[in-house]
Amino acid sequence: MEIPVLSAYLPITDPTWIFFIVLCIILFAPVLLGRLKIPHIIGMIIAGVLIGPHGLHILDKDSSFELFGKVGLYYIMFLASLEMDMQDMKRIGNKAFVLGILAFLFPLGLGIISNIWILEYNLITSVLLASMYASHTLIAYPIVIRYGISRHRSVSIAVGGTIVTDTLTLLVLAVIAGMFKESTGDWFWPLMFIKVLVVGGFMIYAFPRIGRWFFKKYNDGVVQYIFVLAMVFLGAGLMELAGMEGILGAFLAGIVLNRLIPRSSPLMNHLEFVGNALFIPYFLISVGMIIDVQILFGEGDALRVATVMIVIALLGKWIASFVTQKIYKMSGVERDLMFGLSNAQAAATLAAVLVGYNIIMPDGSRLLGEDVLNGTVILILVTCIVSSFITEHAARKITLQTEKTIEDQPLEDEKVLIALAYPETVNPIVNLALMMRQEHCEFPMMALNVVLDDDDAARERGQKILEQATHIASAANVQMQSKVRLATNLANGIIHAMRENDYSEVVVGLHVQSSPTESFFGPVLLGLLSGLNRQIMMVRSTMPINTIRRIHVAIPEKAEFEAGFLHWVERIGRLAEGLGCRIDYHGHPKTLKHIRKYLLKKHPSIRAEYHETDGGNELKRLSQIIREDHLLVVVCARRGSISFRPSFEHIPHQIKKYYMKNSLLLVFPDTYAPGAMPAMSIMQPRTARDRYESGNEWFGPWRKLKE
Repeated sequence: MEIPVLSAYLPITDPTWIFFIVLCIILFAPVLLGRLKIPHIIGMIIAGVLIGPHGLHILDKDSSFELFGKVGLYYIMFLASLEMDMQDMKRIGNKAFVLGILAFLFPLGLGIISNIWILEYNLITSVLLASMYASHTLIAYPIVIRYGISRHRSVSIAVGGTIVTDTLTLLVLAVIAGMFKESTGDWFWPLMFIKVLVVGGFMIYAFPRIGRWFFKKYNDGVVQYIFVLAMVFLGAGLMELAGMEGILGAFLAGIVLNRLIPRSSPLMNHLEFVGNALFIPYFLISVGMIIDVQILFGEGDALRVATVMIVIALLGKWIASFVTQKIYKMSGVERDLMFGLSNAQAAATLAAVLVGYNIIMPDGSRLLGEDVLNGTVILILVTCIVSSFITEHAARKITLQTEKTIEDQPLEDEKVLIALAYPETVNPIVNLALMMRQEHCEFPMMALNVVLDDDDAARERGQKILEQATHIASAANVQMQSKVRLATNLANGIIHAMRENDYSEVVVGLHVQSSPTESFFGPVLLGLLSGLNRQIMMVRSTMPINTIRRIHVAIPEKAEFEAGFLHWVERIGRLAEGLGCRIDYHGHPKTLKHIRKYLLKKHPSIRAEYHETDGGNELKRLSQIIREDHLLVVVCARRGSISFRPSFEHIPHQIKKYYMKNSLLLVFPDTYAPGAMPAMSIMQPRTARDRYESGNEWFGPWRKLKE
């Protein structure tokens, strides 16, 4: 169907105009269909139908759509595995496996029966066609990302089930295709199994190590993004060499890189932004371009075949979701979300039908004929539409339920001030603060640089530092304000900013000693300890925060009685959850009991271990097990607080002796409670030495120990 007046100019072949038309579709399709309450994804697919060879033929499905379409498909699979909560996935792995098996067996069984009895196909054709019903593509996954529920358990189950069903489908495809290869011998399947095993093992072993090394060495956001994209396509390419589809390699790449790319990091925001803005829409448009609606009204059995395919595919997926719901006592909206995500056909379905279409039988006919090929594109269109509508509806309901739960919870006072002084410390401090930030916090973060009066050069340097901080925050889609403050004293500048704006905590870099006689904390941090009763977090980072493999938290006895106990427990819990790493708590049994109870309720996915201590030289003991890629968190206590011990004055010496090469986080908990009197001056250290030695950490009484 061509436009007569413009037929001489169509299809458009100029790359500039091709890209312009695609961008217009990506821009206006969501806007127009949003007014009609139609999912954006459907708009992309319908636009592909209209502009493609079977529509107005404005564009050809050329190599650019093949390239970017494949990138988009891999991107969907990669983001799906990257967004997964791996600890949650371990807990619900059985559920995902069950859904995957059921979503494969029900469509396969129903498909074989209907293909033989209704469509009257032979057994091999029926099995291959039925395997197409079983596969599915996460076409609607961008919807759950947009609603912010990508870590909901029903989403994780559907994503995990996808890899099971698609793997089984591709295995069926490989078996049937292998039956018609002349070169297939007795060693074909053992060799294929070995190749897949070797590729999978290589990716699981090498990719995380390569990624950790790269992120330590290169901190530039653009370079990191290109590296991740290269790893995705390397994984996809290796899996294709092994004889499987590249989507499995892209999915596995996301799993093995999952812990190196925290959800709240700027890199994750870059990956989602580029994928959702360009590559994934390209893929959806390319799917639409293969659909020929006119075949429904043409000759042959395309309409009958398409009807059977659609009914069996949707029915089989719904039964699988329903049975999974009943087995694990899930809600109806969770069933709908699993069904919505698991019924769209595209990637593996196309691969199967094209392989079957290209197989020539001994009698000269094709294994899958024109009717099946045409019926498949209609199946893709209908299932994508159904998937998008159901996923949109279920995601909206889950989001409303989540928002209601959030509103029912008391809002925590969380206004974070980040004090920055040196350009080289901006990245680790800001990234750490972002990792500990509440996801739905309504207050923007504040980056502060304090300069002395009449120092214009320092003011200019401070402004550049703050610009660097706000750039990192904006890359993570987090609002951050910034301010250069003039003061006669650096500590007083921070203190006044805290009090004027009622900030709940401050994050600062740990002082670097310029001489052996200088205080471990430095005059600025000593001033903060004596002048603030809100939480203070001092950071020293020796490696990128996303490459941390384990966190050790040293806790003083009776820490649970401090006003800010749950405050810092929540912050460290978010950090461990965001990094996906193990966390070891070292402290008194009663303290650990409170921490365990809180984390099981608020952060059940954390892999936490609890180690009881006897009050001895704990930092010295920990130095034997803490590695360079571990983070040591030392929970400290101010003089006069209930968890303070005089022996704490030796901790700076211990840190300098054992942990100069380790990343370190010192936490001085909040001693302020709403409605309570602020700490009196008599509770504060009386000398500069007392202030710096006292505002410290933990362990048992080893007063005479001074190594």
